[in-house]
Amino acid sequence: MRTVQVDVVIIGAGSAGMSAYRAARKHTDKIVIIEADQFGTTCARVGCMPSKLLISAANANHQAQNTDAFGIHVNGSVEVNGQEVMQRVKSERDRFVGFVIDTIKSYNPEHVIKGYAKFIDEKTVHINQEYRIEGKAFVIATGSRPRVNEEWKILGDKLQVNDDIFDWDDLPKSIAVMGTGVIGLEIGQALSRLGVRTQIFGRTENIGGISDPVVLEKAHQVFKSELNIHFNTTPKISLEGNKVRLNYAEKVDYVDLLLAASGRIPNTDYLGLESIGVQLDKKGVPITNPQTMQTSIPHIFIAGDASNYLPLLHVASDQGDTAGHNAGIYPKVEKGLVRSRLSVVFSEPQIVVIGQSYRDLDLDSTIIGMVEFENQGRSRVMLVNRGTLRVYFDRQTKVFLGAEMFGPAAEHIGHLLAWSHQSALNIDQMLAMPFYHPVIEEGLRTALRDAKAKFPLV
Repeated sequence: MRTVQVDVVIIGAGSAGMSAYRAARKHTDKIVIIEADQFGTTCARVGCMPSKLLISAANANHQAQNTDAFGIHVNGSVEVNGQEVMQRVKSERDRFVGFVIDTIKSYNPEHVIKGYAKFIDEKTVHINQEYRIEGKAFVIATGSRPRVNEEWKILGDKLQVNDDIFDWDDLPKSIAVMGTGVIGLEIGQALSRLGVRTQIFGRTENIGGISDPVVLEKAHQVFKSELNIHFNTTPKISLEGNKVRLNYAEKVDYVDLLLAASGRIPNTDYLGLESIGVQLDKKGVPITNPQTMQTSIPHIFIAGDASNYLPLLHVASDQGDTAGHNAGIYPKVEKGLVRSRLSVVFSEPQIVVIGQSYRDLDLDSTIIGMVEFENQGRSRVMLVNRGTLRVYFDRQTKVFLGAEMFGPAAEHIGHLLAWSHQSALNIDQMLAMPFYHPVIEEGLRTALRDAKAKFPLV
């Protein structure tokens, strides 16, 4: 076994690991980055980018089939060619992955090691019984994997996870999507809009991470009008011939595939962390200082999906930068940048959560402003007038606390609100900002004015 002694060991070469590598390299050249799987980030290969390609195709088909209200009538049928849809998804996906691989190739080849790392002690990992790596500091950036119910594994290749979708050569005829969170909602709606007979099941009333009951009620209303979506429902799953059998609510249905879309779990369970004394939470994930990304063992840092914080690329990159920087300067550590929360679900309408969510609020000390988009001018012009935005303010300081939104242009309004939150703006400062006419963002101003009117006069 070859022994290598370095300053920094990075385990995982995804978004967080690559960010950590860039940050650590500013302080030392004695560094290794270890990757067990194929190169290419979760975002580029099976996450953000290919899912948006599928969603874009789905929305194009949906729009083409819903033009009558504008007085535009399509003569003949609008057809979905599943093979061509998936070919574009895979081709563009491979292009994005290629950029990531090019970046890895630009690294010093002596820094890059392929294989599975496992801690032997606090300052040593073994890799496939080939390498013994001794480091002064470590960054765990091992990412995550889809969560799969053990009972579903009897389905064999009829069981799919979101990582599998983007290697399909064609679209299935029918599918059951298990989960109404971000992945289940985005993929379920996209497949439905592409003509796949789709059933979506949620164990609870949750949809897309919404916690505000008013926003959630609107989302339920809109999605139930378009999708075959079932809440508080866990079907009994079995394999019957070449089909997946679903038993639920005294009904029986048969589909070609079952998609496990009930979230992702951190890839930290095979690292041997418990054997070296890293403190774990009740889910088995290392307890972490979010400002320095240190675990309970100070020279071991963690970043990205492995930290089980928010599985978002910009969060992974920020955490990787903080962890890599601190690993590079250890034993000195510095607080990293922690941006305001901004979560986006690319359903249609979209969902965003900014700053404090409704479930985080002290309602007795909170002022809530709201707008419904049914009568919002530009939204009606574009026939996208469905949704609700609720904004939250501190009753005493008038400072913006957060928001939840289900509605049109939410990804853009979400950015305005996230910037306001990070800048700690108050209601008057936000209302002093420019709003053009006619734009969907005027709906935000309506919500702000609604909140302003609820503050006591002084």
